[in-house]
Amino acid sequence: MDLVAAHTAKHPHRTALIEGERSLTWEQFFRTRNRLAHSLAGLGIGAGQHVIVYAHNALENLVAGAALRALGAIGVPMNHRLTAEEVAYILDNADATAVFVGDAFLPMAERVRGAARVKRWITLGPERRPWAEALDDLLAQGSEAPPPAVPAMGGSMIYTAGTTGKPKGARRRVTDPAAILPRLAALDCLDPAQVHLVAGPLYHSAPGGFALYAQMVGGTVVVMRKFDPEEALRLVERHHCTTTFMAPTLLKRIVDLPAEVRARYDVSSMRSLVIAAAPCPMRVKEQAVAMFGPALYEFYGSTELGVNTVLRPEDVLRKPGSCGRAAPGVELAILDDDGRRAAPGTPGELFVRRYEGVFDEYYGNPTATAQTSRGEWMSVGDVAWMDDEGFVYICDRKRDMIISGGVNIYPAEIEDALHRHPAVEDAAVFGVPDAEWGERVHAAIQLRPGERVTERELMDFCRAHLADYKAPREVSFHDDFPRDTAGKLVKRLLREPYWAGRTTRV
Repeated sequence: MDLVAAHTAKHPHRTALIEGERSLTWEQFFRTRNRLAHSLAGLGIGAGQHVIVYAHNALENLVAGAALRALGAIGVPMNHRLTAEEVAYILDNADATAVFVGDAFLPMAERVRGAARVKRWITLGPERRPWAEALDDLLAQGSEAPPPAVPAMGGSMIYTAGTTGKPKGARRRVTDPAAILPRLAALDCLDPAQVHLVAGPLYHSAPGGFALYAQMVGGTVVVMRKFDPEEALRLVERHHCTTTFMAPTLLKRIVDLPAEVRARYDVSSMRSLVIAAAPCPMRVKEQAVAMFGPALYEFYGSTELGVNTVLRPEDVLRKPGSCGRAAPGVELAILDDDGRRAAPGTPGELFVRRYEGVFDEYYGNPTATAQTSRGEWMSVGDVAWMDDEGFVYICDRKRDMIISGGVNIYPAEIEDALHRHPAVEDAAVFGVPDAEWGERVHAAIQLRPGERVTERELMDFCRAHLADYKAPREVSFHDDFPRDTAGKLVKRLLREPYWAGRTTRV
C-alpha cells in the first residue's frame, strides 16, 4: 500500500515535513517523492538495490527514503562519523548501487569514489560535482505521476557492528506495516495527528524508525538538523510536538539546562517522550517526569530485534532500573547457558522469540546471522533478570559491546586497530563507567619488550584509523594480561575493578 498517496488523498494540505523554515504538505511531499522516484528509475535504480544515504538530518533524507521505497529499493543510512576506510568498506560490503551525499560529506566522497563500485552519486545540497547527479535536477526532470507499483522487494538495512569488529548490515525484508502497530500503541505513538520531533541522527535505527512510523500513520515530522537542547524545547513549543525519541544522553542535556532556560518553554504538548539505546540514570528520569509530566516511555530493543519491552509512564518511577515488560506481540525468555529458563531474579541471557519485526539476516554474512539464534529464540547478547511481575532489568552484556551515549561500540574493531601499532604486543578494550555517556572506551595495553609509547600517541593512532567516537578515552599499561589455561585473555578480570561496587555493568 502506498501510504504517502493515502495520506495525501486524506489530508493533502496538512503539513508532512518541517525542517527549520522549510516545510512540505502531504501533497507537496507526494509530488516531490514521485518526481524523484521517476528520475531514479531513469538512472537504473530499482527494486532490491541498495542505496546509501550519507547526509546530515534534512527534509531531503526523508524524501530520498520515500522515493526509494516507492521503487522497492533499500535505503541504507551511513554513519556520519566514519573514516574513509570505514566508509569504503560499507560501500563495498553493501553492494551499493548509488549514494545520496550531502555537501558536508563530498570531501569524503571524493576520497572513496575511486575505490567504490557505486554507479551513481547524487548530491543533496547546492554544491555540484561533474561526477554526480544533482537532486534539484532530478526533481526538475521527474514526472509527478505516481510511479508504477513494484513487487515488495524493498525493506531496510542498517549497519551495526558485531563481535568480529566489522560492521554488518542488519537486513529486513518488507513486512506488513500493521505488524508494528501494537508496539507503537504501547508507546502512545499511533495518533495520526501527532507531531513528531526527530532529535537524533537519522542514520541511527531508532530516530529513523520513529520518523518513519510517524509518517506511516499520517503525522507531521519535525526534523532537527543537529541536536541542541534548548532548540529542542523551542521546537516542541513552536510546533506543539507530541512525540519524540531520544537517547538518554540527549534527554540528560535537556534536564541539565538551567532552570530559568527550561522555564521559558511550554512543553505541555508532549505526550510520548521515548527513550532507549542505553541505560538512563534515575535522576534523569525523575527530572524528566517533573518537567514533561507522565509522558516518559522507555523500551529495550536493538537494530536487529526491534522493540522488545515497553516501560510505561506509570511504571517509570515505580520500577527503577527496569526497561519494562514484554512489548505486545513479543515473547521474552531469560535462559541460562544450558537453555533453561532462569528463575525470577536470576540473571541469564535475554532471548526474544522470533516474530514479525526482527531482522532477517546480516547481509552476506550467514555465519554471523546464525550466531544470533538458538532455534526460534534470538539474542544480541545482553544479560538480564526478570522480576515476578515480568519487568526486565538489563544488568550486563554477555558480549563485549560498549554503549556510549546510546552508540554501540565494538571492542574487537578497536583492538584490531591497536594491534597495528608497532609498539603494541596485546590490547584489551572494554567500557568503564562514565557519568555523562554511560560508558567510555578504555584500552588496556601490553607493550612489546623494549617499546615505549604514550597514552596520547595511542589515542591519536586510533583516531587515524577509526571514527573519533570509537577511539579510547583512556589507556592503561600492563606488564602482563590475565589468561586462562589455554592462554586466552580473560578480559573480565581487567574490566571488573572499574565496575566494583556497582549493581549494574552497563
